[in-house]
Amino acid sequence: MTKFMTATHWGAYQVEVENGQVSALTPFDHDPDPSPIGPGMPQALNDAVRIRQPMVRKAWLENGPDKAQDTSTKGRGKGPFVAVSWERAWDLTAAELERVRTTYGNQAIYAGSYGWGSAGRFHHPSSQLHRFMKCAGGYTDSINTYSFAAGEVILPHVIGLGMFQQIELNTPLNMVADHTELLVSFGGIPMKNTQVDGGGTGKHSVKTDLLKCRKKGVRFVSFSPLKSDMADFLEAEWQPLRPNTDTALMMGLAHEIVTGGQHNPIFLESHCTGYDRFEAYLLGKTDGIPKDAQWAGGIADVAPDTIRRLAAEMTAKRTMINLSWSTQRTDHGEQAFWMAITLAAILGQIGLPGGGFALGYGATNLVGRAPSGIPKPALPQGENLVRDYIPVARISDMLLNPGEAFVYDGEKRTYPDIKVVYWCGGNPFHHHQDLNKMVEAWQKPDTVIVHEAWWNANARHADIIFPMATTLERNDIGVSRTDSYFFAMQKATEPFGDTKTDYEIFTGLAARLGCQFDYTEGRNAQEWLEHMFDRLRQNAAALGEEMPGLEEFWARGFHKFSDPEGDVFMSAFRQDPAAHALDTPSGKIEIFSEKIDGFGYEDCPGHPVWQDPAEWLGADLTERFPLHLISNQPDTRLHSQYDNGGYSQSNKLKGREPAAMNPKDATRRNIQDGDAIRLFNDRGACLSVVKLSDGVMPGVIRLPTGAWFDPLEPGEPGSLDVHGNPNVLTRDAGTSSLAQGPTAMSTLVEVKKFEGTLPPIKIFTPPDVIPEEEL
Repeated sequence: MTKFMTATHWGAYQVEVENGQVSALTPFDHDPDPSPIGPGMPQALNDAVRIRQPMVRKAWLENGPDKAQDTSTKGRGKGPFVAVSWERAWDLTAAELERVRTTYGNQAIYAGSYGWGSAGRFHHPSSQLHRFMKCAGGYTDSINTYSFAAGEVILPHVIGLGMFQQIELNTPLNMVADHTELLVSFGGIPMKNTQVDGGGTGKHSVKTDLLKCRKKGVRFVSFSPLKSDMADFLEAEWQPLRPNTDTALMMGLAHEIVTGGQHNPIFLESHCTGYDRFEAYLLGKTDGIPKDAQWAGGIADVAPDTIRRLAAEMTAKRTMINLSWSTQRTDHGEQAFWMAITLAAILGQIGLPGGGFALGYGATNLVGRAPSGIPKPALPQGENLVRDYIPVARISDMLLNPGEAFVYDGEKRTYPDIKVVYWCGGNPFHHHQDLNKMVEAWQKPDTVIVHEAWWNANARHADIIFPMATTLERNDIGVSRTDSYFFAMQKATEPFGDTKTDYEIFTGLAARLGCQFDYTEGRNAQEWLEHMFDRLRQNAAALGEEMPGLEEFWARGFHKFSDPEGDVFMSAFRQDPAAHALDTPSGKIEIFSEKIDGFGYEDCPGHPVWQDPAEWLGADLTERFPLHLISNQPDTRLHSQYDNGGYSQSNKLKGREPAAMNPKDATRRNIQDGDAIRLFNDRGACLSVVKLSDGVMPGVIRLPTGAWFDPLEPGEPGSLDVHGNPNVLTRDAGTSSLAQGPTAMSTLVEVKKFEGTLPPIKIFTPPDVIPEEEL
């Protein structure tokens, strides 16, 4: 048996290989809380749905890009594929890219590829795609993320920081343990999410830090519809609340603090701007509605006395307010983060040890850890000569409505007319909302090109598929934004079948499009790794960190930097707001933003407000769809990655993704534990198997994301998903005119017991493939 080191988004592992085949992954020795996702990877490596060689959809190959969707029988998502040679796949793709950029311009190519394709810094799929497309003249790009788009847009207006900056600057959890008395979290601190970290991790530290918090007496309060959003070992006070009502509840707390005279007017004057405008709204002077505990409790379904009690406790103790990222993936999602910052400002503890606010404790392993400060290596990206872009979650709208105007963060823009979609390193049929709308939108481009390892829905809805080598089949280097470990990702086995790395694929295309040297700079993959390693050594040396040479590093498999100290978030600003002014127009925290107010958006005015979500348990729509769907992150995989892996498969019930439901809601529908159920609304329907739980508040059902999309009738919008993908149900509309972020958490459904024979799961069986010579 031979062992190799690797890093994944869910941790580092020793890879055991016997007779050339990966037999097991065992956790990194220094990881105190390793994820069980990794050991399930070998099951998927060479399974039945691994793509062996380049593929072209038969209808596209026979009819050409302009005619492949002429009839419903030839639509994307169904029909056979033809196995072709690499030379033909490269030639077809290069010819199509050349046709489109010559005829329509490079803006007709959408390459805003998005996804957590690899923990590696070189074989990072979306980075490879963006570099290649920039060398080829440019493309229409996307901006922001599905994780926290609303936060990315609102934070610069309010505190002058980007979301990624704020993530790294959150007060470290070990400092919370030392100084915080009360931690109030909206959306909890879900331990399942802390398995993952972009770039990999050598030390899952969140559980250790939280145990330290509890040992030192920190009291936790969790406002969430799910009890599991806070670990049992924290002995938290669980306060169920209606989903999407966090903003209203925080206003109720703020009202109690202000009217009780317990706010901090000195801090609000010296460190904030616009508080007077917000206070008039809070007290009801502008609209006649005081946002008091009675008002907030009625909206959030939380007892007013609970709100009053907690408001008093928050003013009496050093209090940290935390919001999960999920709170801003809602209709008007910008308001939750804005109101959390405002509530923390009213308390006046921002910048004090253990006080203030945090955004995303529990979102990933990196949140709540001090950053190492050493710039990490990355593949140079170059300049995109095309200026068109869309907010990332508006992809279906773009494809369905070319030429239509849209607004975003104060700008008026126009959706381009996309002829080619090029996707590499993500699965849009996982992370996008309203998949039936996406199936329809996916018929619009002339050509869809993807790099994929498995026959998931992303591959099945493509015209040209380049089969890619996976993490265990190539050499790379892995490191996250905050982790102290740096890993050699060692090739453990040969690439499956006739697969190639993304770098090899793009090199072949670049040669045909006349930009090979621009793309490769004359380096092969190994030379790029050496170059990036050298850059990292230089960056580390500049900060006084010594690193071994590449040969020594590779032989050991990892290197550990010194652990950083970290700092209290916004402490320098608190101490001297003039010398450490924020990057906002006022230099202060903008409780009222003149800039946002000037945009004139009715759905996002100049200060935090409560506006009814389009879908929530207070809506008239509950007469038809009385359950609020929580489609949060899964326990057994990262997004949809390795849904075919051993750990994810072990969690399936009757082959389907399980849904958690309160027994009271199940009894009303004559549903018992283990029954197959059908979840549905006007956008679509999917099947699941129910797990009853008192830890889900009544009126809520949880179906996590990531089950591979498996429609009963592939390629047909509206078809029943048989596997349990909640995004056939979720709403595809922007958070507001400001951020245009995703609103998956604002979704109402109904559930019925499924009667009859369950349809088979087909997504783990490959589609029909025809050898090229048989055409």
